[in-house]
Amino acid sequence: MKFQKLCVLGLGYIGLPTASTFATNGLEVVGVDVNEAVIATLKSGGLHIHEPGLRTLVSGAIQSGMLRVAAQPEPADAFIIAVPTPFYEDDKRADMRAVTSAAEAITPHLQKGNLVILESTSPPRTTVDLLAPILEKSGLKAGVDFHLAYSPERVLPGQILRELIENARVVGGITSESAQAGYDLYATFVRGNIIKTNSTTAEMVKLMENTTRDVNIAIANEFSRLADRFGVDVWEAISLANLHPRINILRPGPGVGGHCISVDPWFLVEAAPDLTPFIRTAREVNDAQPQFVVDLVKRALGSLEGKKIAALGLAYKPDVDDLRESPAVEVVHLLQDAGASVKAFEPFAPNAKLPNLTTVPALNEALEDADAVILLVAHSQFKSLDATEISEIMNGYVAVDVVNGWNVSVWKNAGFDILRLGVGG
Repeated sequence: MKFQKLCVLGLGYIGLPTASTFATNGLEVVGVDVNEAVIATLKSGGLHIHEPGLRTLVSGAIQSGMLRVAAQPEPADAFIIAVPTPFYEDDKRADMRAVTSAAEAITPHLQKGNLVILESTSPPRTTVDLLAPILEKSGLKAGVDFHLAYSPERVLPGQILRELIENARVVGGITSESAQAGYDLYATFVRGNIIKTNSTTAEMVKLMENTTRDVNIAIANEFSRLADRFGVDVWEAISLANLHPRINILRPGPGVGGHCISVDPWFLVEAAPDLTPFIRTAREVNDAQPQFVVDLVKRALGSLEGKKIAALGLAYKPDVDDLRESPAVEVVHLLQDAGASVKAFEPFAPNAKLPNLTTVPALNEALEDADAVILLVAHSQFKSLDATEISEIMNGYVAVDVVNGWNVSVWKNAGFDILRLGVGG
C-alpha cells in the first residue's frame, strides 16, 4: 500500500519525532495538536520538548515544506493517533479522553482505503472496543472500508530518534490486511523488524514490557529497604548478585516515573483486577518508595520541620527533561508536607513551573543556605559535582544520595555526613 499524505494527532514526545521522521522520508505530513501554545511554538521555529537531535530534525522537516502543523486534522491517506493516555488518580483507571477526541476529529475526514493507527498506550481491546466504534460513525466499516491497527511506541527518551528507526516495530491490525497496511506505512523508515499481529496482542505487548520493568524495579526497591534494615550496602550486593549469568537486578531509586512504566501496569489491573494481584502489589511498592526516601532524609537531619533542603533533579530519569509522574517531584512534595523548605533545581527544565513546588533556575540558588542536599536524579552534571565547592555554598553538611551517584569518600572528605539509599548501618 502506498501513502502520500499522513496526519499525526498529538505532537508530544512521540508524535512530533514520528511526524518529523515521516516527513524527512518523503511523506507530506500534517502534525496536529489541540494545544495552541504547541502549535504557535512550532510555527515560530521553537520546540516545546527536549530530545537530542529533535530541533534539527523538526526544523529540517518544516523548512522542506513536508511537515506542517495545525490545530485540526485534514483528509489524508493515513492517520496516526499519538496522544497522552494518563490515568485518573482516584481509581487508577485509564483516561482515554484524548484518544476519544482524536478519533472523533478524524471521523469527518475518513475515506475508503484510509489507514488509522493508534500508538497511544492503551488498555487491552481499546482498538476494537473504543476506537473502531467511534470511527465507524463515519459510515465506513473498520477492517472493510478502512484499515485499523495498533502499533505501540517502544522508544527510550534521550534515544528516541535512533530507536524510532532501529527498534523492532509491532503492528497489530484488526484484520491481516490492516496489519499489512501498517507494515507498509512504517516500512517508510523503520530499519528494525516489523512484526505483524492482531491489535489486542500488540496492545498487550506494550503493557507487558512496561509491567515487567515495573515489577523488576519494585523488587530492587524492596531490596534497598531490606539492605537498610540489615546493615547491607544494596549497591554492592546487587553488583555481586548480577555476576550470576542468569541474574539482572535493576537499580533501586526514589520510585518509578515517566508516562509509561508508572502508568501502564494500571491498565492491566483495570482490565482484569481479579487476575493481577502481583502487578498491583508491585505498583504499590514503587508508589511507596518516595516516602521511604523522605524517611531517610528525616533520619539524616533528625527532623524536617523548618529545615532548608536543596533537591537536585525533578525528571523521572537521568539526562532528560520529562517530569511526568516523576517520583522526585513526589519526594519534594512529601518533604514539604513534613515541614521542610525545599528548593528544587532541574537542569533540563530550569524554568519549569510546578504546582506547590519551588524551582530555581540555577544550582547555586538551590544550594544557598541549605541544611541538606538530596540527589534525586542521576543527571551527569550532578554526578560530577565538586563536593568541596558545594560545601562552601551550603549552611549545613548533610548529603543524601538516593541514586548512588556520589563517591562516599569524596563527600566525607569534603566534610559531609552522607547517607545513601539502601545502605544500612
